[in-house]
Amino acid sequence: MNKREIIRTALAGQPVSYVPWSFGFTQEAKEKLIAHYGPVDLEDVLQNHILTVADTFGFFTDIGHARVRDIFGAVWDRRIDKDIGALQGQVLPEPSLRGYQFPDPHDPQLYRDIDPLIARYDDRFRIFNIGFSLYERAWTLRGMVPLMMDFLDHPHFVHELIDTIADYNIEIIRQAAKYDIDAIYFGDDWGQQHGLIMGYQTWRTFIYPALERMYGAAHQAGKQVFIHSCGDVDELFEDLIGIGLNCFNPFQPEVMDVYALAKQYHGRLAFHGGMSTQRTLPYGSVADVKAETLRLIELGREGGYIFSPAHAVEGDVPLVNMLTFIEVMQSQPGYRN
Repeated sequence: MNKREIIRTALAGQPVSYVPWSFGFTQEAKEKLIAHYGPVDLEDVLQNHILTVADTFGFFTDIGHARVRDIFGAVWDRRIDKDIGALQGQVLPEPSLRGYQFPDPHDPQLYRDIDPLIARYDDRFRIFNIGFSLYERAWTLRGMVPLMMDFLDHPHFVHELIDTIADYNIEIIRQAAKYDIDAIYFGDDWGQQHGLIMGYQTWRTFIYPALERMYGAAHQAGKQVFIHSCGDVDELFEDLIGIGLNCFNPFQPEVMDVYALAKQYHGRLAFHGGMSTQRTLPYGSVADVKAETLRLIELGREGGYIFSPAHAVEGDVPLVNMLTFIEVMQSQPGYRN
């Protein structure tokens, strides 16, 4: 059974011969790993089981002074956060789409890396990533505070904005589905440390209908649905399962009981994440990291789980802690590289 097949088995909630993994690192963390391993392709070292074949959040243009502009026109200051950046200004200074042109969902650059990456890592489960897919795309265009006010003051505009973003994403899905991929991954943070950013009723009114259309388009194309939402969002799981969610990430142990939820939803929803990036990895000992990794392996033996730190590993994590969870995962009985 190759990596692609074992991910499919885990997603189906069936027992696995070993618990699969797929983890990511910020630029600062990657630099630590490269300094340790040498000038190698980290994917060859990490042996991740999931291959991200595209990321439509990206395609940035350097505009100087550590700033970049994305394909939607938003400007990001990367002087501190080198991976994404801090949003500057507003693409939509008024609650209106008048005069704004969305990017072309048929642009070949959005899909150019898919075939070469699949050829390079042909045994892995393939995911097409639509980053900042809905609510996040809306606030990067309008600004977070103005958008939150628009929910109350300009609801018709918010519906138009969300629906237009969803229409764009659905066309992206249709194009991406022409390739030999397994899933569509939607990135869209809705949570805080306690509860939803916008509250359940607002989420259900504005976000849910568009999600239903996007998830439906993915399943109609024969692809599974993955989402990423940071924060305390487990109150949404029943809604999300009902419209076709297959796998949830990042599964943060600081804001939800990952062990109880994995058991509660086994066979209905798979999880990807679970290792503490707020406590254990930056502040724990090697023994702490090893113990938590082993607990999560035990959690995932019956399927329904893909191991990973709950978010991209940050640069404040000691190298030895990174190496510990990598080595524990790769030392599992049943795993053969």
